[in-house]
Amino acid sequence: MEKMTSPYRWGMVIDLDRCTGCGACVVACQAENNVALCDKKEISEGRGMQWLRIERFWAGEYPDVRVRFLPVLCQHCHDAPCEPVCPVYASYHNPDGLNGQVYNRCVGTRYCGNNCPYAVRVFNFYPHTWPQPLDSQLSPDITVRSRGVMEKCTFCVQRIRRAKEEARGEERVIRDGEVQPACSQTCPSEALVFGNLADPRSRVSRLSRSPRRFQLLEHLGTHPSVYYLKGGGREHV
Repeated sequence: MEKMTSPYRWGMVIDLDRCTGCGACVVACQAENNVALCDKKEISEGRGMQWLRIERFWAGEYPDVRVRFLPVLCQHCHDAPCEPVCPVYASYHNPDGLNGQVYNRCVGTRYCGNNCPYAVRVFNFYPHTWPQPLDSQLSPDITVRSRGVMEKCTFCVQRIRRAKEEARGEERVIRDGEVQPACSQTCPSEALVFGNLADPRSRVSRLSRSPRRFQLLEHLGTHPSVYYLKGGGREHV
């Protein structure tokens, strides 16, 4: 029997020339995915829960110095170092190219977090609660994770699944731009572009072929699904 292949390979392109470091993507991710709010004490202990962070660095020599911003999230690697070390197969790769995380299977060994070179996985140290009326903002599509599990960016997989169900009901594939994670949907400068890399005509696929493209720590051979565009130019696609 011939093995079925998926028509999707989800990925993202982040244009560093457009990113202003506003942090809207971080807030949107936190709200969409029921990411816990951490207090000052937890942050000081390095136990923040954000799935997406904005790294800041400086380019140039004084006095001609410019600040640059680098959004960092799960890279959804095709050869992910986090997957083979999980003893319960909570970290896995799905047919659409997403690096998934099964929360009710995770036993909290943190092997995946230790093996991730991008430091994008976070461990839930505390049983977080949302006092009323803040609990009304929780998304019913997302599990509220319990203490002792690893969390990370999923490219808002709940949105992808909803779009796939609608497309399947209409007997078609998902159209370019039809599904967007919360981060790319919220970005005011459209620095984050999400889409199907398996479609050569999609916007994300065309941007991924830009001469400005690069990947984080690509020398490690993890083959991420997230591409970055260096500063210094704009593609009109």
